[in-house]
Parts: sequence; structure tokens; C-alpha cells
Amino acid sequence: MFKYLDPTQPQVKAAAEQIKPTRRQFLLSLAAGALTVSVAPVLANKKAVAAAEQYAQDFLSIDADGTITVIAKHFEMGQGTTTGLSTIVAEELGADWSKVFVKWAPADATRYNNLLWGPMQGTGGSTATANSYMQLRQAGAVAREALLQAAAKRWSVPVSELAVSNSVVSHAGSGKSATFGELTAEAARVEITGEPQLKDSKDFALFGRHIPRKDSPAKTDGTAIFAMDVRLPGMVTAVLARSPRFGGKLKSFDATAALAVPGVLKVLETSRGVAVLARDTWAAKEGRDLLDIEWDDTAAEKRSSSQIFEDYAKLAETPGAPYKKEGDAEAILAAGDADFEATFQFPYLAHAPMEPLNAVAHIHDGMCEVWAGSQFPTIEQSTAAAITGLKPENVHIHTVYAGGSFGRRATPDADYIAEAVEIAHRLGDGTPVHLVWTREDDIQGGRYRPLNLHRVKARLGDNGLPEAWHHRIVGQSILTGTPFEPFLVKDGIDLTSVEGLSDSPYPVANITGELHSPASVVPALWWRSVGHTHTAFAAEVTIDALARKAGRDALDYRIELLKDHKRHSDVLQKLRESSRWGQPLGKNQGRGVAVHESFGSVVGHVVDITLDEDGGLSVDHITSAVDCGLAINPDVIRAQVESAIVYGLGAMMQLAVTLDEGYPQEDNFPTYDPLRMPQMPAVEVHIVDSSLDTPTGIGEPGLPPIAPAVINAIASITGEYKTRMPLSEEGFYFA
Repeated sequence: MFKYLDPTQPQVKAAAEQIKPTRRQFLLSLAAGALTVSVAPVLANKKAVAAAEQYAQDFLSIDADGTITVIAKHFEMGQGTTTGLSTIVAEELGADWSKVFVKWAPADATRYNNLLWGPMQGTGGSTATANSYMQLRQAGAVAREALLQAAAKRWSVPVSELAVSNSVVSHAGSGKSATFGELTAEAARVEITGEPQLKDSKDFALFGRHIPRKDSPAKTDGTAIFAMDVRLPGMVTAVLARSPRFGGKLKSFDATAALAVPGVLKVLETSRGVAVLARDTWAAKEGRDLLDIEWDDTAAEKRSSSQIFEDYAKLAETPGAPYKKEGDAEAILAAGDADFEATFQFPYLAHAPMEPLNAVAHIHDGMCEVWAGSQFPTIEQSTAAAITGLKPENVHIHTVYAGGSFGRRATPDADYIAEAVEIAHRLGDGTPVHLVWTREDDIQGGRYRPLNLHRVKARLGDNGLPEAWHHRIVGQSILTGTPFEPFLVKDGIDLTSVEGLSDSPYPVANITGELHSPASVVPALWWRSVGHTHTAFAAEVTIDALARKAGRDALDYRIELLKDHKRHSDVLQKLRESSRWGQPLGKNQGRGVAVHESFGSVVGHVVDITLDEDGGLSVDHITSAVDCGLAINPDVIRAQVESAIVYGLGAMMQLAVTLDEGYPQEDNFPTYDPLRMPQMPAVEVHIVDSSLDTPTGIGEPGLPPIAPAVINAIASITGEYKTRMPLSEEGFYFA
């Protein structure tokens, strides 16, 4: 998703100060017997009461029965958000974990904006925990303070003599105690002034410990509601016929055969194709298959993937827009042969979440309701408002669980949700519409990780360390033409195209980085870890090749180069201690390493492999080390690193969306084949004690270093670095 903005960096701190309220007001209220804690920014040019009423953010409530509800402004797509955010509140509050529950915040960017993005509500870029951390700690601290003061008043004892644990306030001297629920009414009348006192880290009871995930029971027993589960009275199902070539336009269609299918109710033209509405998904799909459609391919993409790569290779021979320039790499490389030179190729990649895209839209009584795994509520709300002509506040987003996303549900134009709303709007009779994408729609529907090509030349100095590095990237911009362009495209450089290279920690005195961003009608989107998916690969393979050329141990080489970067050094040292690095290898066995920082976190992998002579590859064991700042939930952290490994290994070995004269060839899991259970290696994840006292990203950082670590392991056997992905196109397969 988005590039993580490290709040400790001076430029980020300066930007934050411009939108930071002068102080905060913490509001306690009692409604229906529940204590509600809100945080309101009190702006310098507004009256405090007015600002509090307008901008108060409800973050938690405590019912009279002791139930604690955390209001989460980030949704759950499998990454553990519900657990992570509720842990922060529970830790600071001193809550009984079994009494903590979560519900999603409404779509309202004025109250629930992502603090690392600006005035927008959304989930992505591994920012959920990092940007909610202090907000939720403060909310929990305010509630704890109010409960303590209420108990102190009730028992006429000093607050300093009270203790909080497992949702109980107790006074050791008198033996008195009261549950949170018993104190809610009195706590609501407490006035909290000033910033709340946060817990000292030595008193943490939940952070860094094993606690059960909040979403596991519902997902296990089937009670968790996904958009695919939503059923409304009178609801119809819609599927949409879209151009089979990207950029194609609807020319004409005949719906006679489709309307004859039992269960098909109506066929509508929309701005994105032809919608077939039916009583169920199967009838809608059958009807769509019988549509007689003529498409206008005048402006469509008609090239095959191979031709696009050829065009990119030609472009890579010419200078691009500079994204980094230090010293004179060109002169040094012109004076002698490069010690490493390679062209890296990365194909289009689909996200392929387990739950295909779908959403329910219901327009009635002057409002529009949407049920979806809502990743960008602000964009989805404003888009639905524009389609329907309603005010944004009359568009209500009901967030439900999502069966994966990996970036796909976070589109700058709210694509599939916009489709559902448009169909319901065109229908015009108040009928709820459930728009469903099939798996084939999803994999052939674009929004891909862009196809990229890198051309790298590097040379060693007399000391065996990198002296000159020239790195040219050719790849489609994700952000150009979107609402994010003004913020994340600078001087023609899409920051997501060069992240991981423009800010590389490797010290090279002479380095030139250039970017070409050719336009394309193939819709591109962020894919788990965004630009780092290809920049980390190119960088870590290059570093490994230079270490080999210099006759150096690959792990020692990185430690030396990154000695001034403590977090990287700590991760590499942990890998040295915890992995099998330096141990003897058997026949056809190899070992590789890679390390990379993304989304504020540093992750490294050491990979052990076995390689058959005919290309059969077995990834036998992976040792991972991660510094993601303060470790809130170790189990969630390990799960996210493991899942990133799964995602990255599958892409490295066998995933690609290939175009043949513009037509995507892959359509479902038999042809777009993710990693299977028997192919999964044993994985050890070690969480490094961080020098940071706040959490950083974890959903994405585990992915970038996994593919280069495997490639480097292969090179330790063959001496050759594979630079074309997926490896299946080079004759490799999972043994």
C-alpha cells in the first residue's frame, strides 16, 4: 500500500505539526448505561465545546455488564487488526481480555482519519497499528483514570492507593474492589484535564505476550460476516461483463439470450460494461455468458507481455528521470567493466484474495448503504455520493470482514463498490444489489502489480565494497492520475516505483538512479509491499553478487555495509545467531540471505534450499528476523511474516499474469497457482528487541526479502543469479 511515513523523521514531524491540534479534550459520557470515551482535538480557532461536539472520536465504551468495545477505524482482512488495536486499549486500560470486543468505526474522515496519510480514513501500507497506537493508548488511559477516580471517590481513598487489573479496580488496604461495569456511571461524571498518564513499559501485561486473536472464534464457527454473506430482503445479484482487453469500450450488445435464462431479471448498461441482474449468482453468470457484446478495442492494450518487456528494454537504454544522484557513477562505470550487470524482469501480478471482490449497495429513503470489506471508506463514501447525488454524510459504509486484500480492495476510484452503487442507482427502485466478481473476473480484471524492468550496473572499489551503482527502472506509475498523485509523485517520480532504492541504507559514494514511467491502459495498483516487491529484489541480488565477486561472506558483507544502521545490524546479527549460517551444506544444498526495510520495519531471511539437477527446487527452511518496533502481539507478527513468505514464494516461483495480444491468459487458481501446503517450508520467526518504543508496520515488510534470499541461495549452488521472474519461466519448479 502506501509508503510508511516514519513519524520520527524531521520532515514528517514538521508536516504533522501543521495539522496538529493545540491540545486535546477527552470526553466521557454515559449512554444506555455505557461509559464512552472520546478524544476531541480542540483547535485554536474554534470554541472548545463546538470543536469537541464536531470532532469527537469515539474509541471505546464500557457497558454496565463490563463489556469493553473498541471502535476500530481500520478493518480486518486477515492481518490481525482487530486483535492488535484492541490489545492497545486493553493494555492501557487494564482490561480483562475476554471482555474486550471490537466494532468498526463509521466512514467519517473528520474523526477517523489515518494519521499517517492526512485527512483520509483507510487501511493499508502497514499503518493500522502504528497510526492508532497513541490514540488508543490515550483513550485507554483516560478510561482507566476515570474509573480510578470514581472508585477513589466512592471509597474515600487516594487514587494512588488503587490498582487496576483484569477489569477490576481494587484497594488493598480496605479489601474493597469493583468491576469496570459497576463503576461506569460514576466514571462518566469524572472530568479529565490534561494529557493522561500512560503506563510505564515495565508494567505492560499484554504487550509482547501470547493472547488469543479476536477474530478467530467467529471465523472458525462461521459466524463472521463477510460481504459475501450479506443478505437483504429483496436483494438481487449482479455480475458485470467488462471489456476482455484493458481500455476497450462497449460498442453494442444484445441481451435476448441472457434474459431467457431462468432467474435473470434485468440487463443494464453501465459506465463499465453490461450488468446482468438475477436471483442468484449462478443465474447472473449464465446470463452474462450468453450476452452478445461487441467491444471497441480502438484504445485497448493489444500488446503481449513479451512485447511490453521488449519496449521496456529499449526504454531502459535511455536516460530517465533522476530519483537519486550522488557522485559520478557513470564516469566510474565507463572507465572499466562492471563487476555486476543485470536486467531484472518482473511480470504483472494479480492479488487473488480468497474472497473475490463483492459488495452490497442499497439506495433508499434518501441514503445509500454499502456493505463491504471497506479498505478506503473515505474514497468509497465520496464516490458513492458522486454517483447517487447524495451528500457524503448520507452514504453509510457498513464495514464487514474481508477474506484477504493485499491491496486489491484499496482502489483510488472505489472500483467494485462504485460498480455496485451505480447498478443500484441505475435500477432506481430501491432494490438492494449484491455485485459479485468471479475469481476469473478478479484475476483477469487488472489492478495488477505493474510489470517492471530494472537495468543495473555496479562496480567494486579497491576495498571490495560498492563504489559505483547505476540503477534504471522502467515501470508503470501506480499513482499518476489518482487523487494521491499530488502527494506521492514528485518531479515525475512516483515514490512507490523507487521506494527501497531512493532511500537505500547501503553506502555507495557514486550512485545514479533513474526512472521511466510509461503510461498504460492496463490498470495498475499497489500489491503487497508495493514497489519494494521489485526494488528489494534487484538491490539484494546485486549486493549478494558484489559480495561474491569480492570473495566475501554474504552475511558479513551486509553487516559491514550496514554497520551504521542499528536496526539492520541487529536483524542481521539475529540471523547469524539463529539460523544455520556457516554450517556445512550437503550436495545440491544452498543457503541465501537478504534484508530489507519497508513500512518502517526491517526484516531479514536466511533460506536453506535443495536444488535438483533438473530444476526441482525445495525450500527447506527459513529463518526470519524482524524489527517492527514495539511488538504488540508476537503471534500476529509471526503470522504476518509467515504469510508474507507464502505470498512472496508463490509469486517468485510460479505467478504471473501474461497478456497475449492484450488478453490476460490466467483466469483461476489452476493457471494462477499460489503456493500450496506441501510446498511450504519450515519457518522460524525471531522478533528483535527494537530500539523503537512504538510499533511500525508488519503486514507487508516480510515479503520483499524472501525472493532475493531464495535467488541468492540458488546462486550459492550454481554461481548464477536468476533475474527473471517467475522462476518457472526459467525452468524451475517446486520439487
